[in-house]
Amino acid sequence: MVIKAGMIEQVLSGFTAGLIATGAMTLTELPSWKRWGLHGVFEWHENQAITERIIGSSKTNFFGIFFLHFLNGGLAGIAFCLLLSLLPTFTPSLFLLSTTYGIILWILTLAPIHKPLTGLHPWNHPLGKMPAIASLSGHVVFGVTVGAALVIING
Repeated sequence: MVIKAGMIEQVLSGFTAGLIATGAMTLTELPSWKRWGLHGVFEWHENQAITERIIGSSKTNFFGIFFLHFLNGGLAGIAFCLLLSLLPTFTPSLFLLSTTYGIILWILTLAPIHKPLTGLHPWNHPLGKMPAIASLSGHVVFGVTVGAALVIING
C-alpha cells in the first residue's frame, strides 16, 4: 500500500480525536458503572471478557479494560477520519456524520459482539434496558466528540 501525502497526519489526528472522544464517553459511563457495576457498562464488560481470555484470570482488570477501551476508541477515530477523507467535498454537516458514526458503532459493537463475549444479551439484559440506553448515549457522546475534536485538531 502506498501512503498518500497527509495520510500519516489523518491517522494521527483520527487516533487523537478517538482518544479524546473515548475519554468523554468514559465519563458518561461512570454513573452506569457506579449503579450497576461492570455488567452495566457493556463496552467495559466486553473488554473484561477479552482480558480474561488473554491473561487467563477472571479477576477484574481495569488496566486491560481501559487499555482496550482507549485502543478501540483511537482506532475508531482513525476509521472515522479516513472515512471522511473518502467523502465528496459537499457533505452533510460533520456533526450529523459524527453522531451517526457513533450510533453505527454502537450497533456494530453490540449486536454481533456483546453476547458471544459476555454471555449476556444486550437487548434482553438481566439489568433491563437501561444499560443498553446508557451504552447508546455513550456512543452518541463519542460520535459528537470525535467530530468536534477533529475540527479542533485540524483547525
